[in-house]
Amino acid sequence: MLIGVGNRLLLSFGLINYEICIMFKKSLFTLLLSLLLNYGFGQVVLDANGPGDTYELITSVLAPGAEPIEAPDCSHTEFGEHIDEVFDEELNKDVFRFYIHTSPDDDRCITFDRQRNEIKTYDKSPENLLGIENEKVIYSWKFKLPEGFQSSPNFTHLHQLKSVGGSFASMPMYTLTTRKGDPDRLELRYAETDKQITLTRTDLSPFIGNWVEVTETIEYGTDGTYDIEINRIADDETLFSYNDSSIINWRPEADFVRPKWGIYRSLINAQDLRDEEVLFADFSIEEIRTTSNTESLKSSLEIFPNPVSNTLSIKNHLGKLNKIQILSLEGLKILDLSVKSNNTIHLDVSFIQSGVYLINLIGEGFNESQFFIVTN
Repeated sequence: MLIGVGNRLLLSFGLINYEICIMFKKSLFTLLLSLLLNYGFGQVVLDANGPGDTYELITSVLAPGAEPIEAPDCSHTEFGEHIDEVFDEELNKDVFRFYIHTSPDDDRCITFDRQRNEIKTYDKSPENLLGIENEKVIYSWKFKLPEGFQSSPNFTHLHQLKSVGGSFASMPMYTLTTRKGDPDRLELRYAETDKQITLTRTDLSPFIGNWVEVTETIEYGTDGTYDIEINRIADDETLFSYNDSSIINWRPEADFVRPKWGIYRSLINAQDLRDEEVLFADFSIEEIRTTSNTESLKSSLEIFPNPVSNTLSIKNHLGKLNKIQILSLEGLKILDLSVKSNNTIHLDVSFIQSGVYLINLIGEGFNESQFFIVTN
């Protein structure tokens, strides 16, 4: 009898401990969700991980199953892939190496007065990698220009933010470019519509042969903000900076803004150029939720229950809904569903593993995201 009572007591204590563990896990998930909702949509990073399968790695992060690489491979087939990975002793890690050859590289066998080797996000990318109106995004990365680097007097772009949709889509909104001169310069270019201006420039020589880290923060909107700072990694000295607290960062009829990194240069003065190898590392895209759009989203979008195990309900007050996407924190698409509804929608999420996920609601005149937790 005593043994039976003891067993029951032990079993009871065991059940209590199990329930405490479950409660702790749920509390931890809830805390994590609260932090994500208040401080950000999440961060997606692209880090080199060693030689081999470089294109596959880039694609898996920036646009799974699609083509986020714009390289001159088709015009230079004997060279092979124009982006690989190499170990860098200064950073003590693997980095990406972007090749460009004065000949025969061109712009994807489409345009021949310029050459391009870039990576990008675009309409096939996860929604959390695309900048939308009233959203704040932090882009960061590292790069190193080699000794003897030669710039075109026309343009040698290293980074662009390009608006997609509308009549001004062909003109980048922001461009970080180098230009031959006396001395050679690094320039930040800006275009509100279809005309570019130079916001600031600096001598390029302190960048040559040095790893630098770029942090670019932009709030997309007709009354947006922009800030960029480039620091030399060896001594943390700021080599380049610019800030504008009231600038137009959204174009009429735009759908989204996408980043690009790499080498994109003019061939009009090819005699000024040489073959180059530019190193990049630690790409990051981090969406930040501001207080204003957090409150707006809470009032216009309801997702419940949260955490969820089986059925996730979505009550949408934003308008006609066309698409629902569910993404992992790594940016992988778990669900991509086309819908035509402005009513409450019920989604089966029982097949999704436990974790934190991002749900994107895309409709007529809106593109909203919110985190939720699956506890299966």
